[in-house]
Parts: sequence; structure tokens; C-alpha cells
Amino acid sequence: MHNNPLPIIKSNDMTRRQFLWLTSISAAGLMSGCATNPVTGKQQLMLLSEDQEIQIDKKNSPHQFSADYGKVQDKALNNYINNTGKKMAAHTHRANMPYSFRAVNATYVNAYAFPGGSIAVTRGILLSLDNEAELAALLGHELGHVNARHTAQQMSKGVLTQAVVGGISVLAGTQGSMYGQLASQLGTISAGALLASYSRDNEREADALGMQYMVRTGYGSQGFIGLMDLLQSLGKHKPNAIELMFATHPMSEERYKTAVNTANTKYKSAQKQPLYRERYMDNTARLRAKKEAIEEMQKGDKEMARRKYGDAEAHYSKALKLAPGDYAGLAMMSICQLVQKKYPAGRRYAEKAKKVYPQEAKAYHLAGFAKIHTKDFEEAYKDFSKYEKMLPGNPNIIFFEGYCQEGMQHKKQAVEQYHRYLQLVQQGDYAKHAYRRLKEWGYYK
Repeated sequence: MHNNPLPIIKSNDMTRRQFLWLTSISAAGLMSGCATNPVTGKQQLMLLSEDQEIQIDKKNSPHQFSADYGKVQDKALNNYINNTGKKMAAHTHRANMPYSFRAVNATYVNAYAFPGGSIAVTRGILLSLDNEAELAALLGHELGHVNARHTAQQMSKGVLTQAVVGGISVLAGTQGSMYGQLASQLGTISAGALLASYSRDNEREADALGMQYMVRTGYGSQGFIGLMDLLQSLGKHKPNAIELMFATHPMSEERYKTAVNTANTKYKSAQKQPLYRERYMDNTARLRAKKEAIEEMQKGDKEMARRKYGDAEAHYSKALKLAPGDYAGLAMMSICQLVQKKYPAGRRYAEKAKKVYPQEAKAYHLAGFAKIHTKDFEEAYKDFSKYEKMLPGNPNIIFFEGYCQEGMQHKKQAVEQYHRYLQLVQQGDYAKHAYRRLKEWGYYK
């Protein structure tokens, strides 16, 4: 029944997150028109209401956080970051938004915000910061994007473009993949680049707002200069680790000089406000104890991007010797094995990841994918069903569920899942496979 291999999604097919983005925007329609910018007080093109921003956030942010291996399991660290962000949010132009802040297990250097106020920072950037004021500068910058409605602005322009060209071609090819064709199947594609590719003007405005918010909250303006110095330094000495941040948050010498000048002039009186270095070090102590392991994971990711999978595997192996129970490390090693078609090994690491962090969905995705390739369709279906209960809204999982049912020769259930999938996705090899099966079985003409 399964003579053909599992279809591969081509890199130019619409991804799940592109689909979610498009359907969210389609629901908005062209009803909102212009709105008053909450920061400038001026009228601007805005096709999304505040409620729609929040709904887009709710649909998309959980998938992004899971793609980044979930929020860190260190509850105290997450509380610290959330409390720091919430203190600042009270001093913003949109203090009523449902803000939430967390650290995610990803090891690359970045921070990002969704339009409804869900904000994340990665372990990679937390390890690079030197004090709480720099953390406040980072969170303040992301708060600036939310308050100036930058994502909603770009989405509004995108809807207008689509209305003019009458299609979705503007989305084609916007999402790259560091792992090649398997990335879509393994859930490694980031929504951050799709939802938050900011312009230089956006970045300057977010910098200005971020500094304003952190100073209002009582932090020294030198914290913002410290953050800028850090980003400049990482860009020169570790360009691979920070390339996604610079792709979504473009850096320039002019932007750097503007921030320094603002701190030294407009907020000169705030230069002596506290930086809270000791408090930051205390709250990140457990994270910093894993620094060597996380650096090995960063090296592994670099080799994965270069498709040097053997070298990547060596780095992930070192990381897991240093931190045997690290969820992201186990998931990364699973992905490394799966990309090399070492499915039993990929399954073993995914199963370990599930035990380490059973509340996080990604490992179930990886385990199910490995089991499909060893034709253990019943166990694969259990993993995909578990994933969908934890993190609904991923069309690929619906396809996989249908593929498993087909593998178990449960035609009726396979028909239901394939039909569900085709209601959401009409292009790509998965859609072709689902349509072909439904046609062969007499359900489609």
C-alpha cells in the first residue's frame, strides 16, 4: 500500500505558517481602513483591528515557541523575565494589551514579538547579556514594535499588495530553510522571519520607544548602549549566531550612533539609574551553568546550515555529554539523525526528548516522523494525535495522521484526514498525494 516514499515539501510551497498568516489576514478583509497610531497619534493605513492582532498572535505564537523548543523549563527564570517585561509594559502606549514574556530553549541569538504582545527571548541572547538593564532594553525594543503596530502595518501593506495583484504570489519564496526540504516536515521553520521582518525605520522607532520605556521603568539608559555594543560585537565575531536577528532586526552604524546619542542627550539624567547586574546574574545562574553545552549546540546548528551533518552530530554529542537532559539538545540531535535518514536513532533521541519535556509538542512531531519512516504507523499516529491535541492548527500533522491511517489500512479514517488537509492546503506534494488517494478510492472525481 505504501510503495511510494513519503512526499517531500518543496521549498517554494506555501508553509504552514504562511497559510496561517494568510488565513488570518483574509479574515480581516478590507474593513478597517485607516487608524490612529497609538504612538504618533497620526492616521495610518491599518487593515487590522486590535482584536485581530491579538487573534493572529494566539494562532501563531504557540507554533513559533514550539519551533524554538518551547519555553525554558526553569520556572524561576521565566517568572523573572515575565515580571521584568510586565513592569515595563505598564509604561507603554498600549498598556492594555495582553503582554506575556518568556525565554525559549532555542540557542540562536534573537528576540521577537507577535502583534498581540507575546514576546520571547532565546537562551542564546540571554547568555550574552550582562545585566538586567540590557534585558530591559531588549524587551523594550520588542515592546516598541508592538506599540507602534509594526507587524500590523506590514500585514496591512501585504493585504493591499495581494488585493492589487489578486493572488498570494507575494508570499512565495519568503521562507528559507537551513535543513533543506525536510525543514517543513520537521517543524524547523521559524515564523519570526515571516511575522517580523522590520524596516530600518521600524527599528529606529522601536529603539526610541524601547529606551523611553526602560528609562520610565527606572533603568539606566546605559543599558541600551550596552545592548547595542553587544549586538555590534556579536555581528563582528559570531555572525552566524546572530544572522537571524539581523535579518529580522536590521542593524546599521547609523542606528547604533542614534541610540548612543539619545542615551547621552535626551536621557542623560537617566545614565546613573541602576543596571541591576547582580540581580541578572543571580536569576540566570542555572542557565549560565549550561553555557558550554549551548555553545556546542550553536556550533552544531552552524554545521547543519552548511549541511555538514557529521560535524553537527559531533557538536550535539558534546553538548549532550555536558547537559544530558537538555530538551533542545535532544531534539536537535534527533533532527540531525532524521536529516541523515538514520530513523531509528532519530526516534531514540525524540523519545528521550519527550520524557524530558512531555508538555512540549515538537518531540512528538519528530518521534512520529521517525516512526513513519520505519513503518510503525500505529505508534506514529499516537504521536501525531498527541501533538495535535497540544498544538492544534498545523496542516502537516493532519496529513501525517492521514498517512498513518493509510499505512494501517484504515481507509475511512485516512479519507477523513486527507479531506481535512485538502480543505486547508491545495498545493504541494502532500496535497497531490492526498488528492490522488481520494481519487483512487472513489471519493473525488
